[in-house]
Amino acid sequence: MIWRRLARWSRAPRRLTGRVRAEERAPLIQVSKTLAAVVIAWFTCLLVFPGQLPIFGAIAALLVVQDNVDQSLSRGLERVVGVLLGVAVALVTGELLGQHSWLFIAALVAGLALGWLLRMTPSAANQIVVSALLMIALGGLDLYYGVERLVETLIGALIGVAVNALVVAPVRTLPVHEALVSLTADAASALRRIADALDRPRDDDWLEQMHEDARALQTGRTRVHELLREARESLRLNPRSRRYRQGLADDDALFQRLQPIVTQIGGMSRAVYDLYEPDLITDPSVVGMVEEIRRAAHDLELFAREPSAEQEGAAEPPALTTPYTIPRPHPEHWVLIGSLMEDLRRVRGRITGDPG
Repeated sequence: MIWRRLARWSRAPRRLTGRVRAEERAPLIQVSKTLAAVVIAWFTCLLVFPGQLPIFGAIAALLVVQDNVDQSLSRGLERVVGVLLGVAVALVTGELLGQHSWLFIAALVAGLALGWLLRMTPSAANQIVVSALLMIALGGLDLYYGVERLVETLIGALIGVAVNALVVAPVRTLPVHEALVSLTADAASALRRIADALDRPRDDDWLEQMHEDARALQTGRTRVHELLREARESLRLNPRSRRYRQGLADDDALFQRLQPIVTQIGGMSRAVYDLYEPDLITDPSVVGMVEEIRRAAHDLELFAREPSAEQEGAAEPPALTTPYTIPRPHPEHWVLIGSLMEDLRRVRGRITGDPG
């Protein structure tokens, strides 16, 4: 009991740090672009409004440099609107309540209420509150000061968007292709495992592991979905998008063909896991099916394989070229065999491009 508690306590710091640490380090170029945007915004605002610390402009530039240009534009708009409403909240609450210490609490409540009434996102509502508090703390209730800070924010946001768009605008298409190649290889491996299950007698542990491997394909498919969304966002409003759009479209088309295959592999794995019997391997129709499943796995690997320069003129032909037929169903295992045959037919249709 004590050792289990100690083990749980030792895992607690890792769980806590996992909530504030990203899965991978941000690219150094993005950090450099953020720093450059903040510095440029700082000195630009100093030129426009000398004698004032350009905190609003620096914060806007810091927040606007995002993973892609579309997000930068959205965050810049969010920041400008937040400052506009925040300045308004500070001026209105100060006019109604006067300059008191509890004016900060009143501005906080009014900012949150305004964000809720306008159905703004939590981050946008927080921008209202932060801007109102900064306005009261730094400039008091001066309308001219509030207008200057709004212009300063607009300058910082424009600089952040421009730096992110013009200096190596982020493109997220390569992770999509890598994840798609990995998912295709895993699907082909899962198909081979199904064939191996029908090739020789297997115990329950082996079958359970086979089924877990097939179920893990769903996680890979979800990951590709997320990466595709991020890639599309990274190309939106991106000056470098033209050279990457066709590659992303090809990967998307490949993924649309691969998705049903992943579903069929999951069904085949489940059927084998639920209805497996050791004497299946002696059935002649199952023996032939094993070879057809392995051919399907081979053809599936060709999906995402990029031919080398020597192979461009002669692509490797598919192995699963003709349908496999069973003249007479097995009297005991016909449910499993029929299920596998139907799923194999659908997999073949997706591979050959003829679902019918």
